[in-house]
Amino acid sequence: MTLVIRRSSENDIPQLTDLMYQYIVDFYKRPSPPVEDVHAIIHMLLEGKEGLQYVAERDGQLVGFVTLYFTYSTTKASKIAVMNDLFAVEQERGTGVAQQLFASAENYTKENGYAYMSWITATDNHRAQRFYDKVGGAKGDWFSYSI
Repeated sequence: MTLVIRRSSENDIPQLTDLMYQYIVDFYKRPSPPVEDVHAIIHMLLEGKEGLQYVAERDGQLVGFVTLYFTYSTTKASKIAVMNDLFAVEQERGTGVAQQLFASAENYTKENGYAYMSWITATDNHRAQRFYDKVGGAKGDWFSYSI
């Protein structure tokens, strides 16, 4: 049962679509977006200009993904990466899949000259917070707002 972490590809679209719905609808309990919108995001990420995804594959099945979006920081006068999603299917949690996906995202940002990688998580997602503390993440000084 070999685990492979790699960049997503066109061949992953059916399984990746399913994983993204598990993440959006099942995990975060958000409304189900139209499949065309999910596919638009996947295709944009496959281009690799505005962001990218790594997938975790075990024995031909995708079991997780991490998404990076690219932006800039004026205060750093540099490009930054935002880890928007880190997801592993239920049966893979606690097996190291999330650590390997996170490491792939972090390595990408370092190898490609990004000032840093940032991320947020829900205030009630205590498991994720413990994970981020464990991998060396530091809580920031900024409040997150949205409108």
